[in-house]
Amino acid sequence: MFEFSAGKFIKFIEKSLLAIIAILTIVATLQEILKIYEIGEVNLADLLLLFIYTEVLGMIGVFYTSNRIPITLPLFIAMTAIARLIILQGKGMDASTLLYEAGAILIIAIACLAVRYRPNSTYHYQDDDDKNH
Repeated sequence: MFEFSAGKFIKFIEKSLLAIIAILTIVATLQEILKIYEIGEVNLADLLLLFIYTEVLGMIGVFYTSNRIPITLPLFIAMTAIARLIILQGKGMDASTLLYEAGAILIIAIACLAVRYRPNSTYHYQDDDDKNH
């Protein structure tokens, strides 16, 4: 009748948590839009935060359609988050801190390039469905 499978249970938990993250991301987006409306001013940091929320929702959408999350999406989110941090710190920040944060963005961008232009024949991910066919 009902067969318990640890893999199916983990997939269920994973998809449930992603659904919760999606709902909370939408709530956070609405809260941010309301805050912008109440203040009556839109800053670049606000736009970057909304962009991060959009990227998170996009990442969740990609997972639900393909059951995989491309590694570049979290890397893009990280670059956007660091750029937002630089903007929030303002002009009074220490120059070395700015260099470290800009260097972090550069390293992440290089990682995106390395992942994007890797040879397809070298790294092939094979899941359970591929093994059975």
